[in-house]
Amino acid sequence: MIGAMKILSIQSAVAYGHVGNSAAVFPLQRIGVEVLPVNTVAFSNHTGYGAWRGPVIAPDDVREVITGIEEREVLGDIDVVLSGYQGSEGIADVIIDAVARVKSANPKAVYSCDPVMGNAKSGCFVAPAIPDLLRDKVVPVADIITPNQFELGYLTGTEPADLESTLASVDAARAMGPSTVLVTSVERPDRDEDTLEMLAVDNAGAWLVTTPHLPMKANGSGDVTAALFTAHYLESGEARTALERTVSSVFDLLQATLDSGQRELQLIESQETYANPRMQFTARQVR
Repeated sequence: MIGAMKILSIQSAVAYGHVGNSAAVFPLQRIGVEVLPVNTVAFSNHTGYGAWRGPVIAPDDVREVITGIEEREVLGDIDVVLSGYQGSEGIADVIIDAVARVKSANPKAVYSCDPVMGNAKSGCFVAPAIPDLLRDKVVPVADIITPNQFELGYLTGTEPADLESTLASVDAARAMGPSTVLVTSVERPDRDEDTLEMLAVDNAGAWLVTTPHLPMKANGSGDVTAALFTAHYLESGEARTALERTVSSVFDLLQATLDSGQRELQLIESQETYANPRMQFTARQVR
């Protein structure tokens, strides 16, 4: 269990299912993290269903919530600002401003950004202006980023494929500002069939972990991954440890979801995998 860590999490929220804050908050709480969730949308369900109801929360209203938190004089207690899917263009400035306010109150605080844009199969699924905003304004102020391989390529203008080119893309991303990069899906051509890899890189080195590839699409799994990796990394100070703990938990969450036959993550049912991960995967150092 992680103690005495506070995360300000600025993400979407849904009533039914688990994406955004509705995916990230509970696993963080289950490992002992205090979370201050600030929601950017309040939807009935995630947009993958093709139909949903509820409002996108105006950037000024999101800013007002953060200002209200600031007025409680607690920003100095925040260890991490975490952000994910940005539903509207104006949210970027609100997040950047929140990061500045938190770091002013606590210079040791870090900003962890999941630069959600899309994936190799679906392409970009965010508003057209958001990828450029992420690349030009948001990522440069982040300390940790957690892109998938597709998003990493867009951010850096590269085409990561094998391990060498993916590491080069990570170096390009780190040159933009973030010191730590988690690539959440490395699909290199020479990997073993039916496997998926995750890569973590920081100043100490680069580590790769391999898991079986599960035949499913799980909305929200990236949000859980970014949240758990961020918390474990801040607690341990080691990319390898954070990677192994995160992959162990998320794989078992995905396996439970696949076994259930349900579309939505079995987030609550899998809570023991966050609190006590099996540590069934070992990362190897690749640099």
